[in-house]
Amino acid sequence: ILSPWQLKRLSEHKYSASGTSLFEPIMQIFWRWLVEHVPLWWAPNAITIVGLLVNILTTLILAYYSPDCKQEISTTSIIIIIIIIKFYYYYYFFIILHCVILLSHLPSSLGTVILGASIVLQLGTVPGWLLAENLASYFLFYCAHWQTYVCGTLKFGKLDVTEGQIVVILVCMLTAVFGPGIWTYELPVLHIQFKLVPVYAMFFGAILMLKEAFHVIFMQGGVGKNGSTVAGTSTIFPVFPIMSVVVLAVIIQQKSPSMVFENHPCVYLLAFGLLSAKITNRLVVAHMTKSEMDLWDTGLIGPAALFLNQYFNCWLDEHLVLWFCLIWVLFDLLRYSTVVCQEICEHLRIYCFVITSRPPQAKESKDSSNNGASS
Repeated sequence: ILSPWQLKRLSEHKYSASGTSLFEPIMQIFWRWLVEHVPLWWAPNAITIVGLLVNILTTLILAYYSPDCKQEISTTSIIIIIIIIKFYYYYYFFIILHCVILLSHLPSSLGTVILGASIVLQLGTVPGWLLAENLASYFLFYCAHWQTYVCGTLKFGKLDVTEGQIVVILVCMLTAVFGPGIWTYELPVLHIQFKLVPVYAMFFGAILMLKEAFHVIFMQGGVGKNGSTVAGTSTIFPVFPIMSVVVLAVIIQQKSPSMVFENHPCVYLLAFGLLSAKITNRLVVAHMTKSEMDLWDTGLIGPAALFLNQYFNCWLDEHLVLWFCLIWVLFDLLRYSTVVCQEICEHLRIYCFVITSRPPQAKESKDSSNNGASS
């Protein structure tokens, strides 16, 4: 997947970040204490994978109890406590990763955070808001890396991932204490259900974050030649890969005769969330290797199957095609991630999940070359 010159530029990459979010100064006290208790032998990639697995498994528990995002989850207190643990550990691993090795966000797992909050809020009763909230989260964190691709520095705004995590944790805590029925309460003055208040708050924060990101992308320009990206490419082009995901998700939802999204929102959002994660990862790789990002992605085969099935009057059951889409996108993401990690590890001569030792390949090759010379 990665060419030799991309791997060379990757080895020269240096992480750069700036900015402070609203609650970050307060949380810095906890973060410093936390990092002091992390074993030095714990590999950053191992931290990432453990946090990701906790996040995914707990979200799947929620999806099992409420696959349509409408049901009031039985044994609510137990399930919500599990979700609070999920967000705590996601945040815990993110902070360790950020402080120890100064890496950026975990874009592939953020979609499951928003999906978990959507299930808790029972947003399946308002499918338009459910789809909009999740698609906005995909686009928002893609934009965070888009502006990094343009300016070369990951910039944190006043409202960022820390504040988003706090809002989601508060939603889960309120549900655990007062029960899921609290979100169906209608506010007397605004005449809206209480569940929409966190949604409006998330969209308000998203607008502020997008405003800052777009200011960097469209107004300030990039660090490359003539205001281009770090790879010397157009600053506008990266919008097209993510928009292909968003547009396909909306079109398929609107044109579905069997209401495939309304009946299977968790499967639908997981499929498009994994696809957006794949495309975001490709953008991160393009930034770190200072290379151009292609428009086409093999993960689009899944949504394309849904689209073509609708075009031919749903010759196949949409539910089955949706499951094919999810399985294909998951396979494509795992294949891409595995191959890229293997190529990077071979180039840098490191193990992916171990930092206490290095592969003995270099020594073996040196010994074999010496033996060949002596013979």
